[in-house]
This record gives sequence, structure tokens and C-alpha cells, in this order.
Amino acid sequence: MRRPRTALLALTLVAVIPGAFVGTQPVTAATAAPTGSITVSAAASLTDVFPVIAAAFQKRFPGTTVSFNFGGSSAIVEQVNAGAPVDVLATASEPTMWKAANAGHTGRPLLFAKNTMAIAMPAGNPAGITGLADLSRSDVLTAVCAVAVPCGTAARDLFATNGISVRPVTFELDVRGVLGKVMADEVDAGIVYVTDVRSAGSAVTSVAIPADRNVTTTYPIATVTDGRNPVTARAFVAYVRYSRSAQGILRAYGFAKPW
Repeated sequence: MRRPRTALLALTLVAVIPGAFVGTQPVTAATAAPTGSITVSAAASLTDVFPVIAAAFQKRFPGTTVSFNFGGSSAIVEQVNAGAPVDVLATASEPTMWKAANAGHTGRPLLFAKNTMAIAMPAGNPAGITGLADLSRSDVLTAVCAVAVPCGTAARDLFATNGISVRPVTFELDVRGVLGKVMADEVDAGIVYVTDVRSAGSAVTSVAIPADRNVTTTYPIATVTDGRNPVTARAFVAYVRYSRSAQGILRAYGFAKPW
């Protein structure tokens, strides 16, 4: 028997919730609109920008709440792999993210930002540092991240790329640890991201590293497989990667596009 036309329409039509979009795709009744709370574990270098993005996300999707756990990328990946109650993971390098993704603990990572390195000094630059070569001086105390985290790997590669030998006096667990040492005038210089220099403002002095002698790192974001709120987690990941709002905020805080 021929099926009535109205029945066919019922099978093929999906009602779109007015004004609800995730990235470039509309949120439909079939997928449900984001609601409820999520926890995002993110690299320490995202400490300033992610809360701003979260505020925009929560305004876009009333009824959602985003809370954060910031730390070194390696540490937050270890937490996710150990079963921490996290919905979204964002790291400061692809290799660290893949330690979670390859273990089956995240969905497909999406690249959403890029960062480069800078030299940060205490305000006034008391050691008179003018470039990377000065960090090899015996009288200069330099802070870097531990090589296990992306900012530490970047510092190591930066020194190798520029052919300089540096003996750091401290290896911090994340880039905010390095920045804190610089701001407290406990060291003469620290290798941090350009976004950290921008966030510190007048509290630090900085020296830019020429682009052809610098190193970069890309930031991936992914949903956590066992997250408690997968709908809102997917929406947040899509918002960070695809929305003009989130990408504009990232540019304003000094992050570059990874594509």
C-alpha cells in the first residue's frame, strides 16, 4: 500500500530549534540543545582566554555551565587517562593529546589555535637581555618548563634551533610556573608563550624571537569519551573550533590560526 504523503514528511523532516547552532551546523531536536555543566581540562597557557570563551558560550547557550581544570598538558592527559571526571580536553601540543586519543579516551581531536615562544624578563629587564644568545651567559638565571610538557619541549627545540647552550636553573611543571618565577623576579628570564607575555602586560619585559628562528606549537581540543555530558561537550568543542566568536577571542589574546 502506498504510504500517505504526511507520513513521508514525518519521516524526513526534522524540526530545527530557532537560533541554535553548533559551529556551522544547526542544533536540531534530534541532537538536542546543549544544557547542564561540563568540566574542561585545559593547558595552563589557556588560563586567561578559555574563561572568556566559556562566558560567550554560556551566553550563546543559556542553561550551560563550564568549569575548568588548568595545568600542564602532560598532567591533565594523565588525569584523563586515569579516569578523571572530565568532559573536554584541550592541550598545548598534538603529541600530548594523542596520548589520550590513542588510548581511546577522547574523540577525534580538532586543532583550534597556534602559539609561538618569547623571552620574558622581570619588569625593567635588570639583566639587560636583548636576545636568546644572552641566555647562555653564566650570570643569567633562566627558567623553562620541564621537557615533559609542551612549553618545555618548545624551549629545548628553540635552543637547538638557535644553536645555543642554556643551563636553566629551574624546570617548572607548566608555563604559568615559569611566568610566575619571572614576575616574582626570581629569575632573569623565562621561555614562555607570546600569549603569556601579552597577558602579563607591564609586569614583564619581553624580547621577541624572529619568526624564522622561533618554534610553534598547535593546540588540539577533543571530547572525553567517558564524559558525563557529551552533548554539551561536543557543542563546546565545536564552538571553540568553528565559531567566529571563539576564534576572534583567541586572536585577541594573541593565539594564531593553526590552519
